[in-house]
Amino acid sequence: MAATPWLLLLCLILAAGGVLQARAQPDSKGFISVDCGLQGETGYTENTTKLSMAPDNGGFTDDAGTCHNISAEYVTPLMGKSWFNLRSFAAGTRNCYTLRSIVPGLKYLVRARFMYGNYDGLHRLPMFDLHIGVNFWRTVNISSPFAAKFVEVIVVVPDDYVQVCLINTGAGTPFISGLDLRPLKKTMYPQVTAAQGLVLLTRFNFGGDENTGIRYPDDPHDRMWFPWVNSSSWTEISTTRRVKYEADSPFEAPMAVMQTAIRPRNASHNIEFDWEPQPQANDPSPGYIIIMHFSELQLLPSNAVREFYINLNGKLLNRDVMRPPYLYGQASYNTFAIRKSYYIVSLNATANSTLPPIINALELFSVIPTTNLSTNSQDVSAILVIKAKYQVHKNWMGDPCGPGTVMVWDSLTCSYAIASPPRITRVDLSSRGLNGDISSSFANLKALQYLNLSNNNLVGSIPNVLSQLTSLTVLDLSRNQLNGSIPFGLLVRVQDGSLDLRYGNNSDICTNGNSCQLPTKQRSKLAIYIAIPAVLIVIIVAVVLFCFIRRKCQGSINNSVRPRNEMMTSYASGDDLYGDGSLRLESRQFTYEELKMITNNFERVLGRGGFGYVYDGFLEDGTQVAVKLRSHSSDQGDKEFLAEARILTQIHHKNLVTMIGYCKDGEYLALVYEYMSEGTLHDHIEACGRWWKSR
Repeated sequence: MAATPWLLLLCLILAAGGVLQARAQPDSKGFISVDCGLQGETGYTENTTKLSMAPDNGGFTDDAGTCHNISAEYVTPLMGKSWFNLRSFAAGTRNCYTLRSIVPGLKYLVRARFMYGNYDGLHRLPMFDLHIGVNFWRTVNISSPFAAKFVEVIVVVPDDYVQVCLINTGAGTPFISGLDLRPLKKTMYPQVTAAQGLVLLTRFNFGGDENTGIRYPDDPHDRMWFPWVNSSSWTEISTTRRVKYEADSPFEAPMAVMQTAIRPRNASHNIEFDWEPQPQANDPSPGYIIIMHFSELQLLPSNAVREFYINLNGKLLNRDVMRPPYLYGQASYNTFAIRKSYYIVSLNATANSTLPPIINALELFSVIPTTNLSTNSQDVSAILVIKAKYQVHKNWMGDPCGPGTVMVWDSLTCSYAIASPPRITRVDLSSRGLNGDISSSFANLKALQYLNLSNNNLVGSIPNVLSQLTSLTVLDLSRNQLNGSIPFGLLVRVQDGSLDLRYGNNSDICTNGNSCQLPTKQRSKLAIYIAIPAVLIVIIVAVVLFCFIRRKCQGSINNSVRPRNEMMTSYASGDDLYGDGSLRLESRQFTYEELKMITNNFERVLGRGGFGYVYDGFLEDGTQVAVKLRSHSSDQGDKEFLAEARILTQIHHKNLVTMIGYCKDGEYLALVYEYMSEGTLHDHIEACGRWWKSR
């Protein structure tokens, strides 16, 4: 079922019309049409379709590739303007067109057009791969310098943009002549899901003018229907009356297509067509979806019957008998892909039929998986800002992390997990001639473990937001022109050994003496963040009693850590925590909103006990603290909260954590402790197996 040569030239007959401004955005119909290789800032309108063609001034490809005109010997008088030029990509393995401002989750028809035309004067017909996003689309094999080739796919687009990528496989320089994007209703082509797309093999209109194809505006979705006429075997049937599909039809073949049909010239014969599988590099045995359109175009007499079976390779494809309705469209199709070594479809009249079978149109698709996941959207947004800021172009095209590890951008490393989008974990932009300050967008790469910006021309201070990268273990900023101090949060990470910070050969950094050192009070201590094991309760009670007696004798002892803005707060006995009780605490009272700011919205969990979770935080003066927030599932109430507050206020011991403040804000109860960076008591007990024996 191969297309005849005139079919390859069919769409070259489009003549160019008026000029209009470039349109990188979808038009009112949601269409995007790009004349690839057309330079300048203005596009034009096609006379036949009246569709707007946008110029290709480099905005779709980040200026990758070069524009060319086809050789004059391949230009014909009937050739449409869109075939005069193309864009080729001699550099890089992957180069992509990015079409933006589309609707996430919608089905789109994406069509690419190719005509080599010996544009490079080398007479080398290339072969290369196409990807739709991070998923393989098909291999493009250019077999003739004058052949017009169309490649079409229908997919669900997950984002507000879609990328069409040309992959250099070493068999010639990739190029492209045109690119179209058309939105479809979500109800159309139900075989298309988030997990699979449909690649068009052919779309035939049976009957009609053999020199005229059908597309927009006759087809509002701008599908291309190529005529197939065989006068020696088939007789054409046509009507001028309206033929329509039901409103909820999943395919909506246009009326101009449904107004023609064919039947066997010999009424006793069947209608047959066949094709062979077209293996692809990633799918040697592709599956196919067959969609056939039928409508009775003749008002049959009462004694006439037209009914037939649809067979594939001699077996029923559909058990139902097809009886085409008069002037209404009806489709027969398979929901799941069929995989055979050969395909022969035949329409066979039943024994009761007095008329031969008919068919109006045919669509044939192969199925491709679209299960490869794009990089995490937050990571993509961040790395694109970084790319734009530092003008990084080398191989930074398409998806940063995929597909797989082969297409990862230079200088990036990604992590991959089943059913989760890839994450960027390493960025090495050392010795890349970067200028300007350090982009705060690096802090949005939340899975980043390694960041190397050394040996560049970066200026300004080190952003404090980099301390929010909790997974970061290596930060190399050496050999730049940075100044100022090292942010407190990074110094804490360096002190506790979780971050390797390199900042040598920056002459103006840390020039005030202490700006690269932690304050003394933040030096490491052994801290207790999690509830003390039950086996230690007796020991704690003894310490409490000892300290209480000592307090009676010697008076109050000040807390070892005093925030800048302390508040004196009194407690009452029982449930009245704000009455005129005799116990007065030199502790700060926090609101719940203040705790959210201190802990960056409770971002980093240090541990968990019976009372609730313990979170890492920083006061406004830089003091690092641990915030223990009562969980709603905790059995402890206000009384237990008061008891713990009283105990921790009165205890002062080198091996016990000091309480800085508290929060009782509505239903929220929390204690704010001095931060101790060397782990929990439980961790140290496990690390010392003989500790109990030594006691």
